[in-house]
Amino acid sequence: MVGSESKLRAVVAVPLPEELCRLIETLEPRVEVVSDPALTPPMRGPADWTGDPDFVRTPYQQAAFDAMVDSAEVLFGIPDVDAAALARTVSANPGLRWVMTTAAGGGSTVKAAGLSREDLDRVVFTTSAGVHGGTLAEFAVFAVMAGAKGLPRLLADQRTRTWPDRWEMRQLDEMTVLIVGLGGIGAECARRFHALGATVWGTTRSGEPVDGIDRLVPLDELIEAVRHVDAIVVTLPGTAQTEHLIGAEVLEAAKPGMILTNVGRGTVVDEAALLSALDDGTISFAGLDVFEQEPLDAASPLWSHPNVLVSPHTAALNSREEERIARRFAENATRLLDGRELRAVVDTVEFY
Repeated sequence: MVGSESKLRAVVAVPLPEELCRLIETLEPRVEVVSDPALTPPMRGPADWTGDPDFVRTPYQQAAFDAMVDSAEVLFGIPDVDAAALARTVSANPGLRWVMTTAAGGGSTVKAAGLSREDLDRVVFTTSAGVHGGTLAEFAVFAVMAGAKGLPRLLADQRTRTWPDRWEMRQLDEMTVLIVGLGGIGAECARRFHALGATVWGTTRSGEPVDGIDRLVPLDELIEAVRHVDAIVVTLPGTAQTEHLIGAEVLEAAKPGMILTNVGRGTVVDEAALLSALDDGTISFAGLDVFEQEPLDAASPLWSHPNVLVSPHTAALNSREEERIARRFAENATRLLDGRELRAVVDTVEFY
């Protein structure tokens, strides 16, 4: 528990297997990783950063946990993945330099902490954005393929043992796929859809080229672009600027029969407008891993809509997620120690 003055003191504030703590130290020997598994809730499954909800610290354990996280120069994870706990330790620890959130969308928790501008300027916050890119891109491909091949119709016929007349399925190499958001996840989506032969468009603010993208679409031309594409893949984070970006105006302009999948944040898609577009056939299929409110309300029509696939925000979960995030932490620790810019820094104005 006692750190070396010559090493960067990194405190693990969430559950993390001991072997991954040691991996971080192997990858960056200038870091000492401090953890105490007795003070964090046990994981119930892979990458369960909040851990068992039945875990309760004794007053002594809570004091020990607070003392541990307050001794950090850098934190692996937001303590208990809780905004109030983050606010407490930032206030208590003037020596804190950097916090890495284990969630790609961890900026929302940083925002919820209500930190002062002084604290936001003092502490660098990063996320795991990009770590989940491969698994989310695979789900996006799966969802578009499910729509293209008529998965709901196939399942309905199978349930009723119906052998219908043959019918045509769409082919991915004849489709144009628009990726809304070309960050780490979007870039992985572009690579996979391009490899499968699709024509791939992507929205852009910067205009910088991205591998696998055949056409860059300025964001202010989104409505015109959806008139010409067969599928739209949403990968954007949830911010005030992206809330309901995919709303009635965009969906009403869509090419009839368009497929939609969202692997970004649920708030980007207006679910009421999406349901309307599903009902009138403008959207033929929606594969959703994220929702405006999670868990998805049992009364939501999305649950029972015949052309919707509901995934409970689980597409990114993978047995190696913890290792990937540990490796990202080690990489950013090296960057911090070498005076270089860190990866996936949270914008503390828009908080993504």
